[in-house]
Amino acid sequence: MSDQQQGQDEAGRTPRQAGIAAFVTGLVVTLGFFAFFPGLPHVIDWGAILLSLAVGGIARWACRAWLTKRSADRL
Repeated sequence: MSDQQQGQDEAGRTPRQAGIAAFVTGLVVTLGFFAFFPGLPHVIDWGAILLSLAVGGIARWACRAWLTKRSADRL
């Protein structure tokens, strides 16, 4: 069976695993920005947590949309 038939991308990840990785990456990068960017109060409050969750969700959505478009282009 080919990778395309198994529903995997070129890196061997399923779209679900790629979406989870994109979510976690967006979450960590945004929290890191709020924690370490010079000039900010260096406090992780509820606003920073909620924004990080939103950015993680947007990153997951963008990754899934990109994978869907790429798999449609292959056909």
